[in-house]
Amino acid sequence: MQRILSSPFATVGFTSLVFTAALAFSPLAVCAEAVVKIDGSSTVYPIAEAMAQEFQRAKLHEVHVNVGVSGTSGGFAKFCRGETDIASASRPILKKEMEECAKAGIRYYEMPLAYDALTVVVNPQNTFVKSLSIADLRKLWEPSAQGKINTWKDLNPAWPAEKIKLFAPGADSGTFEYFTEVVVGTAKASRTDATTAEDHAVLVQGIAADKDALGYVALDYYVENQQKLKAVAISDGKEAVLPTVASIRSGRYQPFSRPIFLYVSEKSLDKPAVKQFVDFSMKNAARVVEEVNYLPLPARAYSENLERITAKKVGTVYGGEDKGRLRPLDSMQILKALMHGS
Repeated sequence: MQRILSSPFATVGFTSLVFTAALAFSPLAVCAEAVVKIDGSSTVYPIAEAMAQEFQRAKLHEVHVNVGVSGTSGGFAKFCRGETDIASASRPILKKEMEECAKAGIRYYEMPLAYDALTVVVNPQNTFVKSLSIADLRKLWEPSAQGKINTWKDLNPAWPAEKIKLFAPGADSGTFEYFTEVVVGTAKASRTDATTAEDHAVLVQGIAADKDALGYVALDYYVENQQKLKAVAISDGKEAVLPTVASIRSGRYQPFSRPIFLYVSEKSLDKPAVKQFVDFSMKNAARVVEEVNYLPLPARAYSENLERITAKKVGTVYGGEDKGRLRPLDSMQILKALMHGS
């Protein structure tokens, strides 16, 4: 799922060869070679792709922005090898990834981009699942559930004895890490008989096609497909809450609310195209984020992202724990700081 824009010029015969040789020394050729490479989270993809499209239009397509989807972990792997300019991530960078970047001499700026809400969904034909607790989800998704919790009735005696078809992001996904740490208690600990895909759009298709399906996706993929999916209210020991702008802003939709990020290579910012793209993205982030159904941060957060570059404040503010979930005090503190500007 990567956009590669090729040159519209072809070489046919001597005339074309001469034209191509001349083009190689023209200003247009220099612009055409300007490429910004982004890879990582499927959750962040809709924002990154929308930003890329707008930036390319603003630059009259003289700059190409390639947006790939390798999952958060896969994106960091490429980023720390110096293969990309920007990593998109649905979780903060982990300690092992920090170490890989350090070995390669990759210094980076961490840029909070938006707030997302991981959304548990079922097929709209499912009329009996309206809410689930974290305990219910653990019972369904923990490794020991495989071969044991197979039908809806196994999960709740009042429900039908129909086999549940599970869908989940792939192992390289930050969403997978986050969900498993929050629900099971250990990142990447999960039953292995679910249908998986790094691309959440593929998960949407699968869930929409099976009346007994259940899965979890980023909020945008639910909002864009509300005719095909039904969101499940989540309870964490209190009332069951659906993911809405109001419940995310207030902090009531827990524990599945989370910040998402861009990580920008310090070295890549020496490239004019990358620097221009980052400036453009932060100055237009609030509008674009909202247009693609995520929750934008306050304007202050985006201006501070750019100020960190000016001040050369590289690195991360997170501890790098090998977990998909933020540290215990982080979630509400970050929510308050980013949403209310406190």
